[in-house]
Amino acid sequence: MKKIQIIFIFLLLVVSISLVITGNINRTTKNLEEELTIIVYLEKSSTETDINNVKASIESMDDVASVEFKSKDQWKLEMSKYNSSFGTVFKNYEDNPLLDSFTVTVKDAKTLSSTTESIRKIEKVESFNLPTSLSIIFLSSIVDIVEKATIVIMIALIFVTAFLITNTIKLTIYSRRSEIEIMRLVGASNIAIKMPFVIEGFLIGIIGSLIPIIVTIYGYIIAYEKLDGHILTDILRLIEPTPFVFYVSLLVISLGAIIGMFGSLNAVRKYLKI
Repeated sequence: MKKIQIIFIFLLLVVSISLVITGNINRTTKNLEEELTIIVYLEKSSTETDINNVKASIESMDDVASVEFKSKDQWKLEMSKYNSSFGTVFKNYEDNPLLDSFTVTVKDAKTLSSTTESIRKIEKVESFNLPTSLSIIFLSSIVDIVEKATIVIMIALIFVTAFLITNTIKLTIYSRRSEIEIMRLVGASNIAIKMPFVIEGFLIGIIGSLIPIIVTIYGYIIAYEKLDGHILTDILRLIEPTPFVFYVSLLVISLGAIIGMFGSLNAVRKYLKI
């Protein structure tokens, strides 16, 4: 019995860690999406009508998340503020040498190439720039794989945890078979026999989740501080501990209680046949 309870606590701990990983992967995915941008430059002769047409064409693409216009005058002003030498250079030109542009954000790294090719064919598009490096695209693909793997592992662990609860209650039922038989003889209803085991499963789930919750809270806070809030790069930023760890804790204790209740109910139905 003790071994099963220890395994149950360990599995809930792994589920808790999986939830932390999944949450941070989702955060990383959003950060990567912000990096998946294409800078589209328009021809110098483009009119306001041309600009609106190009914007409409880009926005109509399924893979485009957002389109932001920046005029050549805005570019000139920003560059001059960034470095005074740019302002000096621009004074040597009668006309603004820069080009109007659009910053296009795509939804998925996998669609970056196809979206770029579609934009290339739009009339009045002069050129484009891909500030998103291949490493970002590769990282996005890796993150996607890890996220799916983590979700699959977490679901599998939940089923295994439910199986352990079922077996724990099964052993409890076996040790109390005389007591249950007496309850039947005195006319106890099915609900009266089931409820103690369901409540026991509920309590096993809650008590079993306490250690994983404590480890998760303190472990994540320590890891966050040691890693200075990110892994290797600012793109891989971790979620701030508060209130994230408390949301994870609430989810773990809820999962423990629900798994405990349904695991117990399943054991009672299957092995008592009532």
